[in-house]
Amino acid sequence: MKENDDKYLDNFTKKVIKKAVLESPSIHFTSEIMSQVKAFNNSKVTVYKPLISKKAWILIAIGFISICVYYLILGTEIEKSGWLSTLDFSVLSNNKVSNTLSSFTMSKTLMYAVTFFGIMFCIQIPFLKNYFDKQLEM
Repeated sequence: MKENDDKYLDNFTKKVIKKAVLESPSIHFTSEIMSQVKAFNNSKVTVYKPLISKKAWILIAIGFISICVYYLILGTEIEKSGWLSTLDFSVLSNNKVSNTLSSFTMSKTLMYAVTFFGIMFCIQIPFLKNYFDKQLEM
């Protein structure tokens, strides 16, 4: 029974395929598609604008540096009396954790490695940002 059904379907599909007309695209098909692609490429793209401009970042950096320089040059006066002098902070310095960490020392090699890693990390951020920006443009 199943073989008869399969033969019937095969014969039916052969007849349908023979009767079907082969469709061909119009003569100007390629030029029409290319004009649509060009129109798509010329469409407006949303341009990235940062929330804080470069000028604002420069002003923030200048302000931060000037505040740091101000406190380094002029220093701060130590307040001789106040409500903080009445508090006892010896609990924070005399415990097992602080005693354990006070004996911890770092070698110069490890300190240089951590510093170098931090500097290289900060340098790589702009390079990666530019790379991903270029990927998003395509």
